[in-house]
Amino acid sequence: MKVSQFYKPVCFLASVAPLVTLLFFIWRYTQGDTGALSADPGKEIVHFLGRWALILLLVTLAVSPVQFFLKIRVFPLRRMLGLFSFFYAALHLSAYSVFLLELNFSEIWTEVVERPYITVGALALLGLFPLAVTSTRGMQRRLGRNWKRLHRLIYPIALLAIIHLIWQTRSDFTEPLMYSAALALLMTLRVVKGTRNRSSPKPH
Repeated sequence: MKVSQFYKPVCFLASVAPLVTLLFFIWRYTQGDTGALSADPGKEIVHFLGRWALILLLVTLAVSPVQFFLKIRVFPLRRMLGLFSFFYAALHLSAYSVFLLELNFSEIWTEVVERPYITVGALALLGLFPLAVTSTRGMQRRLGRNWKRLHRLIYPIALLAIIHLIWQTRSDFTEPLMYSAALALLMTLRVVKGTRNRSSPKPH
């Protein structure tokens, strides 16, 4: 059995685990356990889903440097992680529409225009959509070199997601700073990886 085949079910279960945990806490809350969620459960659900969308986005970015520097064949996991990131981002928007806007869809455009942090978050989600749609091997073959160019958008998308988080943070900036440091590290590793690839001798 290949290492990647072992990692795939583990990766899937780890990616689903946050959603299962959230559903469990929601169930406990509906059963009368008000301590299962905060005083504002709708907002907590929205933030929880957004946080995991960002975490999985950063983990997706970490796949390539982990394979390159640690020589662990985890690259096949990148598609699954990226799709889960988009999935959580879509749930984040859905929860925002249900719990905070109360399905008043006429307010969505107003929110996007008038609240800059929502504008930035919407741009990040829109950017993830074409990456999710073109994540298949068939689309990779059809797009050729343009596929790599398109999927490099994941870096500015991650930056937009972090700005989205920072913009709505009021006091404790520890979490957004941790994500910012992680993104800075991943971008640095990408530069180092590119430099090593260019300096390595070409096969004759």
